[in-house]
Amino acid sequence: MSRKRILSGMRPSGKLHLGNFFGALDSWVKLQDDYDCFFFAADWHALTSEYENTGIIKECIKDMFLDWLSAGMDPQKSTFFIQSNILEHAELHVLLSMITPLSWLERNPTYKEQQQELTNRDISTYGFLGYPVLQAADIIIYKAHKVPVGVDQLPHLELTREIARRFNFLYEEIFPIPEPILTEVPKLLGIDGRKMSKAYNNAIYLADPPEMIKEKTDQMFTDPQRARRTDPGDPEICNVFSFHKILSPTEVVDEIAHGCRSAGIGCVECKKRLISRIITFLAPFQRKREYFLDHFKEVEEIIETGTIKARSIARETMNEVREAIKI
Repeated sequence: MSRKRILSGMRPSGKLHLGNFFGALDSWVKLQDDYDCFFFAADWHALTSEYENTGIIKECIKDMFLDWLSAGMDPQKSTFFIQSNILEHAELHVLLSMITPLSWLERNPTYKEQQQELTNRDISTYGFLGYPVLQAADIIIYKAHKVPVGVDQLPHLELTREIARRFNFLYEEIFPIPEPILTEVPKLLGIDGRKMSKAYNNAIYLADPPEMIKEKTDQMFTDPQRARRTDPGDPEICNVFSFHKILSPTEVVDEIAHGCRSAGIGCVECKKRLISRIITFLAPFQRKREYFLDHFKEVEEIIETGTIKARSIARETMNEVREAIKI
């Protein structure tokens, strides 16, 4: 029996950070062994917020694929491609937009959240409102059975499911209804205590050198109640401790938690130990990244091979879609 197919993508908007790794990449790497995986650079989606700054997108795509491969994504197990190289995504997007009620898009919670967060950009565009329809096209054109998502992304996937069901009802049952694979996203905030994001300039990137990791970790927010070294603290509200819980062995985590509560360890020492953990964790990743950067022709060949495979599947699906719609 053939393996179930998975599809997911990322917007190329810069180098990837620890939040991206633990929020998505780590689970993607593990899924490769059990599923037929398709992963893509969502450059058209990047245009929803970067339409005035398109010059960065190609370089961001390069950085993203370097980070993927360095994190353990395997082209022997997964198919990698760039969204805009498969024009069939755009064709299916247009057709799906004809049957998607406007009210479905307006109630999308992320649409409202992003409008509030990205106040420095004008995202009151058709492309931004309609990006869930393009997202649906991205998923169902490969007849993906499952999509790895965090809990906060479930509304996006439910909209894709509704669009696929509506198409199947109106025309012909072509598309499987994709199911979520819920990924556990650990609490990992940026150095300022907000969500780790390139937009907030508060991220620790997978490619950051040791001196940059030290500088950023030194700036991390800790328990605000610990004004002095002798004050006991609460590790559960300390951002530094949340990193230790992910990166440090259990016995170290327990030791730090006890030391924080008893004032046996200070925030400076806690940060120093975290700096060492982050540098050690990222060292093998950064060695692989240097290799792929020096042999980028290999990366281009991986993308080209993946594009050929993805395009073949997308074209086959679109032949079925056109026949079903009778155009």
